Amino acid sequence: MLDDAAKTQLKTYLVNLRTPIELVAHVDDQPKSRELVDLLEDIVAASDKVTLKVSTGGERVPSFDIVRADNPEVATTFAGLPMGHEFTSLVLALLWVGGHPPKVEAETLEAVKALDIDGELRFETYFSLSCQNCPDVVQALSLMSVLNPKIKHVAIDGALFQAEVEARQVMAVPSIYLNGEVFGQGRMGLEEILAKIDTGAHAREAEKINAKSEFDVLIVGGGPAGAASAIYAARKGIRTGVVAERFGGQVLDTMAIENFISVSHTEGPKLASALEQHVKDYDVDIMNLQRAVELIPAKQHGGLIEVKLQNGASVKSRTVIISTGARWRQMGVPGEDQYRNKGVAYCPHCDGPLFKGKRTAVIGGGNSGVEAAIDLAGIVAHVTLLEFAPELRADAVLQRKLYSLPNVTVITNAQTTEVHGDGSKVSALSYKDRIHDTAHTIELEGIFVQIGLLPNTEWLKGTVALSPRGEIEINDRAETSVSGVFAAGDATTVPYKQIIIAMGEGSKAGLSAFDHLIRTSAPADTLAAQ
Repeated sequence: MLDDAAKTQLKTYLVNLRTPIELVAHVDDQPKSRELVDLLEDIVAASDKVTLKVSTGGERVPSFDIVRADNPEVATTFAGLPMGHEFTSLVLALLWVGGHPPKVEAETLEAVKALDIDGELRFETYFSLSCQNCPDVVQALSLMSVLNPKIKHVAIDGALFQAEVEARQVMAVPSIYLNGEVFGQGRMGLEEILAKIDTGAHAREAEKINAKSEFDVLIVGGGPAGAASAIYAARKGIRTGVVAERFGGQVLDTMAIENFISVSHTEGPKLASALEQHVKDYDVDIMNLQRAVELIPAKQHGGLIEVKLQNGASVKSRTVIISTGARWRQMGVPGEDQYRNKGVAYCPHCDGPLFKGKRTAVIGGGNSGVEAAIDLAGIVAHVTLLEFAPELRADAVLQRKLYSLPNVTVITNAQTTEVHGDGSKVSALSYKDRIHDTAHTIELEGIFVQIGLLPNTEWLKGTVALSPRGEIEINDRAETSVSGVFAAGDATTVPYKQIIIAMGEGSKAGLSAFDHLIRTSAPADTLAAQ
């Protein structure tokens, strides 16, 4: 099942097992079961602390449990073959069940262990092997099931259990169920899941944040621009804080990155993890899972600026750098919100496998849209790409590939007008031919929206100057219209929304904020002499 390189790597990892574990397989005589047994036998061969028990049948076939030999309550389960993006999840689950300590803050681990649970929490997570958002959820819930015996978790490959996916109408991954009911969809980390279970967590976190003293620089946003700002500020030796809704930002949803200078290829989650670790190398106070809702400028020059958070807390700082980034732009047509995650999707890499053999559409003819159509064409029955403009805007090399595919139809001058469904899932898409002013309907099961980004700046309206597109207006020093408030990245008027550009702008904002602090704290006679 595993190649020689993977076997060698696995053997190196499993040296860290501290206590014996048992793999309990539930299989039948189908090919996937044979593949699963081959995989588990490779794991057994990699460590003398791992044993295998094979049984016939079970709730889900093929599946397997990872169980601590001396304490069967310490366990987690995978239904399917956790390869692709989920192979790391498998390795971590083996290590955690085997007693290897996770790289998670002690406070968070203790909070999971201390959860006051009435009965049991039975989590089920549906994932796809190509989903870059799924491992965070699978790993978080696997770890929780290892730490707390009242928490159970099964990670399920949706592509392998199609009947189950159809019955539950799972049309987006990761999809999380708790005790049979929908718990959440999309990327969620351990802290976010914990906060959702522990209802008192938000109030406790707000109390902790309110008790913090003021910062010299407060960065709002944890994407590439925010991370760069934090690093440059912290290196100046000033008190630096970061408020982030999710550290990594839009990068977490990016699959392949091939234009990050000096790195020929990487993936979004990997880069986001590296960004966070780099920031943590410095004395930076990271307040994750926090959404800013209001900016209150300083009452006097050089005074404190206040940022209010959704949980009721507020943070004060002498300077603020806004780097809240952007989010996927929606079509804004009837039916889109109703069928979001029920056929309307925004991540082809994540959700594409759930539409295997089905009819889909991609909205948008830029690079993202054309790349999505190319990827989907290898999975689905047919892809219809609709572009509002008279011609596609994607790079020529991508267009040549797109037009070479036999199961792709391209329609230009198409204005999407409505998403149709049966109340539970998408069934069709309507559009208007802008040339002939005629209406058309396409019967399909999935719609992937790839029409650009919207800046996350609604909370700033009436406070800082925004462009007609909602972007924060800045000058060449990253200064906004408010003294002491700077901005960087995709939320600003700087053209070309690229990771490397956001990092440069974030670095500039960090240096500009430091320069502002020096000048506002200098004696008046010194400034007059300059």
